[in-house]
Amino acid sequence: MNIRLHKSYTSSIRNKSVYTFHEITKRKPEKKLLVKYHCSQGHNNRGIITSRHKGQRHKRRYRLIDFRRQEFDNRAKVMSIEYDPNRNARISLLHYQNGKKTYILHPKSLKVGSIVTSGITASLNIGNSLPIFRIPMGTAVHNIELEPGKGGQLVRAAGTYAQILAQEGKFVILKLPSGEVRLIRKECLATIGQVGNIDANNIIIGKAGKNRWLGKRPKVRGVAMNPVDHPHGGGEGKSPIGRPCPVTPWGKTALGMKTRSSTKHSSIYILRRRK
Repeated sequence: MNIRLHKSYTSSIRNKSVYTFHEITKRKPEKKLLVKYHCSQGHNNRGIITSRHKGQRHKRRYRLIDFRRQEFDNRAKVMSIEYDPNRNARISLLHYQNGKKTYILHPKSLKVGSIVTSGITASLNIGNSLPIFRIPMGTAVHNIELEPGKGGQLVRAAGTYAQILAQEGKFVILKLPSGEVRLIRKECLATIGQVGNIDANNIIIGKAGKNRWLGKRPKVRGVAMNPVDHPHGGGEGKSPIGRPCPVTPWGKTALGMKTRSSTKHSSIYILRRRK
């Protein structure tokens, strides 16, 4: 269990839980793999707020993660497991034989000192990245490419994994964490194993201040607004929303309405929709 509970000294930490960080082996990140991280705080290039309830979070620096794994047949040693403030998964620092250093997503059960590699000749060990058609059926994989050479885009959150169901011609059938079943080109790379830090979803924030550290600003309910500000607003006292179903501040149906375009080109690769 990677979670520690607080004693109830104050009401703000009565139900709060935090990580134990017992798997972290290095506190300071690799300097050459850090870049400045400008946070737009929900504003666009003209300063207009386009995404509400964001901003004023703690300063961060971005860790450059290698999602491509293009160092084929070049063995690398896992030197450390580190914390990344930009994601809920942990990251691993790799030292390649040619002197290159990179970060990757840390898979569950990958230990410091382990050897990982990538390419079509890679072995079926945790942390290795290889074309998905080379991986046996039923294997758990993560960091999956949608297009060969573009880098992993699917299954990157903490505790997630996809399962290989079958191979069919030029494609491999995958079951994603959302329950969606879709086709992926067999040349796409995938990393073996489940993403680590599987207790990430069990964290209890505990107080509003911690959400502010994470860049989440307060939200006001629509029914507490005036009619000019929200379709749910107005009325006397605790009145209902006055509509058949809840809507967004712009009048569009909320809570369950499908927003994916029916004419999207990738729909032909989806065999079963997500739950």
